[in-house]
Amino acid sequence: MKWNQQTIKINNKLKILESIRDNAPISRADLAQKLGLTKGTVSTLVNELLEANICYETGPGESSGGRRPVMLLFQHSAAHVIGIDIGVNYILGVLTDLNGNIIKELKQPAMNPNYDEAVQIINELIRSLLTSAPDSTYGVVGIGLAVPGMVNIDGELLLAPNLDWKQKQLKNQIQDEFNLPVIIENEANAGAFAEKMIGPGQSSNNTVYISAGIGIGVGMILNGELYRGSNGFAGEMGHMIIQYDGLPCSCGSKGCWELYASEKALIKKASTLLPSSEEWTLEKLIEQAENNKQIQAIFTETAKYLGIGIANIANTLNPEQIIIGNRLAMAKDLLKNEVEHVVKECALDASKSQLQIQFSNLSIYSAAPGVSAFAVENFVQLVCKQSKVNL
Repeated sequence: MKWNQQTIKINNKLKILESIRDNAPISRADLAQKLGLTKGTVSTLVNELLEANICYETGPGESSGGRRPVMLLFQHSAAHVIGIDIGVNYILGVLTDLNGNIIKELKQPAMNPNYDEAVQIINELIRSLLTSAPDSTYGVVGIGLAVPGMVNIDGELLLAPNLDWKQKQLKNQIQDEFNLPVIIENEANAGAFAEKMIGPGQSSNNTVYISAGIGIGVGMILNGELYRGSNGFAGEMGHMIIQYDGLPCSCGSKGCWELYASEKALIKKASTLLPSSEEWTLEKLIEQAENNKQIQAIFTETAKYLGIGIANIANTLNPEQIIIGNRLAMAKDLLKNEVEHVVKECALDASKSQLQIQFSNLSIYSAAPGVSAFAVENFVQLVCKQSKVNL
């Protein structure tokens, strides 16, 4: 019975803190009414949160009759977190406050780094971001790692095919190095979470986020919650077969979607059709596309395959919204019309009638803030389990 009461108390405190964060400024009376809790319960739990310095009081709000209420706000600067996005050709690190505001970012080019090289870069970025953190009550309280691969529900990195990594204990290594809580998540899931928190996904409860970079990953917000599947592997749609007996993939299969609709596919086509003394990059192709019909045609073909995959997703999940993010979002103007045309041609009428297809305005800045937000959620839960948090 005591265990159940403690669980209820923790859950109520978490609901109160989340409501303060999402609805500030808000009074104790409004919290009680909004959450269906007694004023006494709210007052007791708010006092614990005030003692923990995770929220604070501000001047009185408007009165509906009687004394003007004291308003509560979320103390977003009480702590900071670090988010690391591990790409195939870059590693990006951000330092954020508890509201996800980016305090500092660092980006290191890294073309297909081996595992040990990547860990060294990650450690250097984290050390630099740690020294950049402003003074706060709790300091840096967690690290989030977004990886382009399969992460199980226990936080183990099983496979990252585009990096050629298998069975890596990355979470444990970083945790041991910095003695901080570490969250590891698939980068598309992290991106989907960021779009839900700070991007165009805020207005939708059923959003599919497509991380279209060197490979393709998919994160799904279904009924307002991130969907991970039974073992944590949901969203590996970059390996959805769209061409039987097609091109060989690093995953071991053939004809995977990402071999036809990704940044890697785009660059490979350009390198074959337009030999150059310098290696093609996405940025160079976008820059030269305006005056080069061959490059425009390559983007159109890539958009066609991107649209085919999106039509399959629309028919399968019937989401309200599909957001295309990561590096290919930079090529929105070259992809958008053909993607929409193919989806219109291929998706079922019922699946596409109210579907919104958007390109992320966060571009590559979805996964790092998203995985930072996971680290924030972990810290917030710790705060709600006890009045003072010892890290």
